[in-house]
Amino acid sequence: MAKMDEKLEVVYQDVLKRNPGEVEFHQAVREVLESIGPVLVKYPEFRERKIIERIAEPERQIIFRVPWQDDRGEVQINRGFRVQYNSALGPYKGGLRFHPSVYLGIVKFLGFEQIFKNALTGLPIGGGKGGSDFDPKGKSDNEVMRFCQSFMTELWRHIGDVTDVPAGDIGVGGREIGYMFGQFKRLTARYEAGVLTGKGLDYGGSLVRTEATGYGATFFVQEMLKARGNDTFGGKVCTVSGSGNVAIYTIEKIHQLGGKVVACSDSNGVIVDEKGIDLDLVKQLKERERRRIKDYVEYRTHAKYLHGGNIWEVPCQVAMPSATQNEINGKDAAMLVKNGCIAVGEGANMPTTPEGIKVFLDAKISYGPGKAANAGGVATSALEMQQNATRDSWTFEYTEKRLAHIMKNIHEACFNTAEEFGAKGNYVVGANIAGFMRVASAMVSHGLV
Repeated sequence: MAKMDEKLEVVYQDVLKRNPGEVEFHQAVREVLESIGPVLVKYPEFRERKIIERIAEPERQIIFRVPWQDDRGEVQINRGFRVQYNSALGPYKGGLRFHPSVYLGIVKFLGFEQIFKNALTGLPIGGGKGGSDFDPKGKSDNEVMRFCQSFMTELWRHIGDVTDVPAGDIGVGGREIGYMFGQFKRLTARYEAGVLTGKGLDYGGSLVRTEATGYGATFFVQEMLKARGNDTFGGKVCTVSGSGNVAIYTIEKIHQLGGKVVACSDSNGVIVDEKGIDLDLVKQLKERERRRIKDYVEYRTHAKYLHGGNIWEVPCQVAMPSATQNEINGKDAAMLVKNGCIAVGEGANMPTTPEGIKVFLDAKISYGPGKAANAGGVATSALEMQQNATRDSWTFEYTEKRLAHIMKNIHEACFNTAEEFGAKGNYVVGANIAGFMRVASAMVSHGLV
């Protein structure tokens, strides 16, 4: 990674001082600051207007108590968050994550990344993020419903289709969005379909939204492969970490484009199937039966389950980290490169550590950072907002075509921007600068607000 100039280092040290202990947020900020030095030389007004400092500080941070009653009648208390980070380009837009690891630093890291990701889509949406330390795993539908209703009882006053539009993230799928939308409707007496995205198709949801992050990441990697020398996924051996929504639809699109995924995972271990992952079986286990990935081998006895295994030790040509942050470290990245990996596309948010990113960039493999590669999810959320605003509903084919076009444009913006600033082929630099330029220009035009 590039070295920060002295003035940006001062900004970063101030971020550390003002936000102690929020290590994921520090990592996200540093990664952007290491890229944008050349922009400030070319456009000194960004430095004069303190654009960096303003972007690094959220416009609003909301923390609230979420009491709910479990099936035994006991009251439980969780903490809810919504960070409305930057509205220079449009209403705050970003998901809600329900997971025990959620704290303010995680939400701020995700929200900060979301600013630039949303800017790269070219659509009129700002950046935000939210969630709770509630864990939906092992909870009954009624417990999840009661939690979601309590969560929305506070959140509703802070959101709206022209203010802040949450969506799903880890732990928040169609079930949770439905419960929250129902509570929002009760509290406001308004059918404001555009207030949440990721909704069910029968009440304002968009076709392709479920598939969008995985499909979009795959489209982005396909463009990276083309840029390497008119290559494609055809015949490529691939690995996809995770087995949730993003991983499942990444696998699906890779298979449709002619690649073969031989490994996927969950938090307990890794499935390796040299014949190619049976996606229908994974969907059965994870989406319909809510079982662990280890049960795959009950149905496909030729496959191997590696309890506690490391998916990045499985040889592949394309790796798609699609689980969680910091899942690929420097050692993992070196193993991928050694085993012949030529492209990495991040379906998850910040899944590669700074050490891992350096390994990929030094090896000159095509590395697509999450803020670019996984922008398809939020892009399709914005398309859902468009449909809600016009009371319209688009076909799967039309929406997927729009998604593919957006991902192609994001790749083009990243590739061309990196070349313009002397870092040809470096999608980290390209994504950070292209996203920053759009937000910074809007903030300058808005004045000191």
